[in-house]
Amino acid sequence: VPLVESGGGLVQPGGSLRLSCAPSGFRFSWLYMSWYRQAPGKERELVASITTTGDITNYSDSVKGRFTISRDGVRNMLYLQMDNLKPEDTAVYFCNAGGTDSDPGQTWGRGTQVTVSS
Repeated sequence: VPLVESGGGLVQPGGSLRLSCAPSGFRFSWLYMSWYRQAPGKERELVASITTTGDITNYSDSVKGRFTISRDGVRNMLYLQMDNLKPEDTAVYFCNAGGTDSDPGQTWGRGTQVTVSS
């Protein structure tokens, strides 16, 4: 698996989680990176994306102001800080490499489950 996500879990509404994505066997400092999510019965949707230098980020309207995407070029890691979580954020979250701000690349992880429930 080229990308490995971690950090998911069960959290109460209003809580926070930090997801991490680590590549397996390659560096992604030169790749556009994104987080996607897929809820049961729904299509996979783009949550957030970040340019190679990290200076430009994009968010879906549903998470804007609550989620923060970041990358660490030294540690070769991608992160998604999720604050003020809502039940509708419940989904499997996937890391993606090599896409654009509107379309995914071909490199995916297996995903990490995030469940927001009281």
